[in-house]
Amino acid sequence: MYSLNPEELTAKDNYKLMSGSIVPRPIAFVTTLSDHDGIINAAPFSFFNVVSSDPPLLSISVGRKNGVMKDTARNVLAHNELVVHICDEDIIEDVNETAALLEPYESELERTRLTTVLSSVVAVPGIQEALIRMECKLYQHIPISNDEGVPVSDLLLVRIVQYHFSEKVYLADKGYILMDQLKPVSRLAGNDYAKLGDRFTVIRPE
Repeated sequence: MYSLNPEELTAKDNYKLMSGSIVPRPIAFVTTLSDHDGIINAAPFSFFNVVSSDPPLLSISVGRKNGVMKDTARNVLAHNELVVHICDEDIIEDVNETAALLEPYESELERTRLTTVLSSVVAVPGIQEALIRMECKLYQHIPISNDEGVPVSDLLLVRIVQYHFSEKVYLADKGYILMDQLKPVSRLAGNDYAKLGDRFTVIRPE
């Protein structure tokens, strides 16, 4: 057993160990509105999960580059709105294209075959091809700084204000999501991703 002190490691080393250990991670594909003539910014984030069901909250951690806030975080703070999509096997290649580092006035969606659809509650459009999308509003912003006091990421707690489920994945009479139809994709380390894979059941104790 190797025992490592994270304080003796670089930020890059800690990232490699955490992203390789905490797997698989769900991927939030996020659209936001830029201040540049209504440009739609889009980007994937795997530091993402459920926070609460009452109220319905999600968490998305958006890393900064050299202390500079990324478009997604800046747009959310400016407009308090976003749309979160669940990545599936059919859209993952296009979603990956949106990870490119572009200027705020450039839309990452132009690198893809994805199309937009109007939202019901928020002004930010969603992605038509996504089987699940959630319109959200900002609940809380928590800036994260390193030990030197340099801001390194923006933790966004966002509240779901509208769900959209494809008929392919939502069993309306029972309120279930059909995992085999959703075919979600998760993030591993490096350039690796994973499909849903084999499942098994373990009954929780009462």
